[in-house]
Amino acid sequence: QVRLLESGGGLVQAGGSLRLSCTTSGLTFSSAVMGWFRQTPGKEREFVAAITRDGSGAMAADSVLGRFTISRNNANNWVWLQMNSLKPEDTAVYYCAAGPVLDSTAVNYDLWGQGTQVTVSS
Repeated sequence: QVRLLESGGGLVQAGGSLRLSCTTSGLTFSSAVMGWFRQTPGKEREFVAAITRDGSGAMAADSVLGRFTISRNNANNWVWLQMNSLKPEDTAVYYCAAGPVLDSTAVNYDLWGQGTQVTVSS
């Protein structure tokens, strides 16, 4: 059974930092593009960042460029999202996802975690 499990969410003040982690099991991790998405109530899931299979390339949404960094470790099946200079508008449930191609479209990711809540207070 394939599982993705996020952790690291919480409450932080604006300007602060959080590091989200995602571990996987049952997945050939090094063969998967990994991504982070976020969602707020009543809105569609929004792309945040994604990283290539070997970690050599990445892409990120304009709204988080220069503030968020995605990274991965294929030796132990972890992917992280370092979030700095957080803003209240970053408040959302953040999801880890796995897919076949580096893409910003949620529908192109096959596997999803259950999400972790990030709340940024002003």
